[in-house]
Amino acid sequence: MIVFCQKVDTIIKKEAYYSYYSYAVKNPLYVVYHLYEGGGDCSRKSMAFVSDSGTATNNDYKKQGYDKGHLANAEDFAYDCDKEKSTFSYYNCQPQTPRMNRGIWKVWETNIRKESQTEHLEIICGGIFTNSTTIGNGVFVPTYCWKIVVNEKDNTILHCLIFPNDNSDTYQEINLSELKAKLNYELAY
Repeated sequence: MIVFCQKVDTIIKKEAYYSYYSYAVKNPLYVVYHLYEGGGDCSRKSMAFVSDSGTATNNDYKKQGYDKGHLANAEDFAYDCDKEKSTFSYYNCQPQTPRMNRGIWKVWETNIRKESQTEHLEIICGGIFTNSTTIGNGVFVPTYCWKIVVNEKDNTILHCLIFPNDNSDTYQEINLSELKAKLNYELAY
């Protein structure tokens, strides 16, 4: 059930990605980034999420039971500490269950990073908001998270995946038109 209208209010260009952000849900609807030979040695220990005007804050997540889930994966940019640090923004963050974020989502982040060792990839990932569940001060929790991985050489979709944002630790492969039919917003792809 769609409980509110969703649209991209602003496009934010960060060092490592573009965020298509909605102030109505206080989340990026999706982010887009390019990856080739991802990974590296930068340490994340001193990095923390930063908020901007109209985004979520650390207090919104405090004692809520959700991880601050990266859409553009920090580890993908560990070859450049400034790029990796740019991923620690609420323009790149959605509330994700710990089971999903640290489980199947992380497994796919690792698989995609391995694919980037030999392929130039475009990665588009986001959330699907179908209910009014919020945390903190009106930060909506996505019902599903999703990823599209495109081989930039020939513009073919390698993966189109949807992940329930719950404790099932599962995912489903779907095609792009099926994904777009599930979105409550326009996807510029």
